[in-house]
Amino acid sequence: MVDVSAKIETDRSATAQGMLRMQQGTLEALLAGTAPKGDPLVVARIAGIQAAKRTAELIPLCHPLPLSSIEVTLEPDDAIPGIRATATVKVRGVTGVEMEALTAVMVALLTAYDMLKGVEKSMRIEEVRLIEKTGGKSGDYRIG
Repeated sequence: MVDVSAKIETDRSATAQGMLRMQQGTLEALLAGTAPKGDPLVVARIAGIQAAKRTAELIPLCHPLPLSSIEVTLEPDDAIPGIRATATVKVRGVTGVEMEALTAVMVALLTAYDMLKGVEKSMRIEEVRLIEKTGGKSGDYRIG
C-alpha cells in the first residue's frame, strides 16, 4: 500500500454514478413490483452501502477508511430505459474515497441485475464513472 502517514487529514468526498440499461418491459416489471426476487431498488441500495464499507477487502492495496457518510440512490429512468445509481461517500482522512463510491455503484447495479435477471438477462451495466471528488492534495474534480 502507498504510505499515507505523512499526509494531512482533510474532509474528502466522492460521488460516482452508473446505469443498468434494460428493456422497457423489464423496467415496467420493476415499477409494477413484479420482479421475482422482490424490490431491487431497496436491496441494491443496501448492497451498495455495504460494498462501500468493505472496499478495502475487495480492492487490493486500498486503505481501510472510517467512512462518515454513505449515500446510495437508485432511480428508475424511462430515458435509459433502466436504473441510474449514484453513490456519495465522505470521510475525514488522509486518502480519498473514490474507490468506495465506485464500488458502491458497481455492487448496487450488480445487485439490481441479479434481482432482475429472471426477467431479462441482456441488461447492461454502463457508464460507471467518478463524477466528482473533493478534498485532498490534488483538489477538487468534476466531470465536464
